[in-house]
Amino acid sequence: MAKMKFLCDAERCIECNGCVTACKNENEVPWGVNRRRVITLGDGEVGEKSISVACMHCTDAPCSAVCPVDCFYTTDDGIVLHDKDLCIGCGYCFYACPFGAPQYPSEQAFGVRGKMDKCTFCAGGPVDDNSVAEYDKYGANRVSQGKLPLCAEMCSTKALLAGDGDMVADIYRERILKRGDRPQTWGWEKAYGSTV
Repeated sequence: MAKMKFLCDAERCIECNGCVTACKNENEVPWGVNRRRVITLGDGEVGEKSISVACMHCTDAPCSAVCPVDCFYTTDDGIVLHDKDLCIGCGYCFYACPFGAPQYPSEQAFGVRGKMDKCTFCAGGPVDDNSVAEYDKYGANRVSQGKLPLCAEMCSTKALLAGDGDMVADIYRERILKRGDRPQTWGWEKAYGSTV
């Protein structure tokens, strides 16, 4: 079975935020929540690099490890999802995730946290595939339709790759070979002058 993964090629990302907009529009993400965001390292400096960040659907997800009610689960194809009906909004996953993926919606009154929201790799949630209930709670389920997440499909420079981890790695490896450079996944070595 394929293990779905994201990878952002820092050499191609132009910080257009098309991936962020595509995600918000496709999934009708709650106000104040960005399931995907673009981070720029060394902003304004020569050699700055931008990367698109969301839930990386970790193989051994820290959010799942700390959840006291086990609302996180991993699908057969490696997508880490959560059940909003089980979520108690404790925030442990928020602190455990190194990518800041789980977030609280801010559409409720001050002091009311609500249920966590996170990137679903456009794979919906635990309710029936492509149902109205699934869309209302979790957004679009493009994976069940044989499609990739819209953020990756809408990336104008194809910097954001999504799909089977082995295929994504092969595409990235081929790009590195064509550039004639050694792998620099996030571009830190060039941007900050490391000799490692």
